[in-house]
Amino acid sequence: MIFKVFPHVNIFQRQKLTMIDREEILRRIIELEVEHRDLDAAIHTMTQQVLHEELQLRRLKKRKLQLKDQITLLRMQLIPDIPA
Repeated sequence: MIFKVFPHVNIFQRQKLTMIDREEILRRIIELEVEHRDLDAAIHTMTQQVLHEELQLRRLKKRKLQLKDQITLLRMQLIPDIPA
């Protein structure tokens, strides 16, 4: 989960991010996006095969969705709060 990687950044009570924090978040986003693309390619390859293991395919798809959620949460942390 994100809060394990960046425990000092809370989505509901954001503090000003330092440049180092922003760089760490951006680096992590890139890592997750690469893993997400790799999973997408693996899923595509697996579905093209006549015989494929459904359980493994479901696990890959679930992991891909988890990565997408993590990427979204990290991107939200980069958006500054706008006073209402």
